[in-house]
Amino acid sequence: MTQLTEQTGWKELKAGPFMDGIGPILKTRALDGNNIYGLRTDASHCNAIGSVHGGVVTGVLDQAIAIEAWNAANRQPTVTLQMDTRFVTAARAGDLLEASATLRHATRSMLFVDADLYAGDRLIATATAVMKIIAKKDTP
Repeated sequence: MTQLTEQTGWKELKAGPFMDGIGPILKTRALDGNNIYGLRTDASHCNAIGSVHGGVVTGVLDQAIAIEAWNAANRQPTVTLQMDTRFVTAARAGDLLEASATLRHATRSMLFVDADLYAGDRLIATATAVMKIIAKKDTP
């Protein structure tokens, strides 16, 4: 198993306590310059039938979408208003999940973001999200 370190292009992100609980969440850049967010899975990420739990999959997709939305909003806080996830196939313990997100459309207060999550060349899930830009004074 390849070590995912800064020497291999990956660095750990500080993504908050929830993501730290399933992470660490990692980040690297693709050859085209887009960000890729990763999670190395193990048995602790699996459900009762032995595949990676859908909550882990949606958590990684939501994190990738949230960071890309935050960047698109000039680092203003954003929240997920809606996220639709389509599961394509199961991920397995040991898979490196890699998510990338793309801004599809933006208004002054809303962002529309798409994301894909792969394990190697296998598409695991896709998501579409509506993100709301929150004024910094409105954040807790």
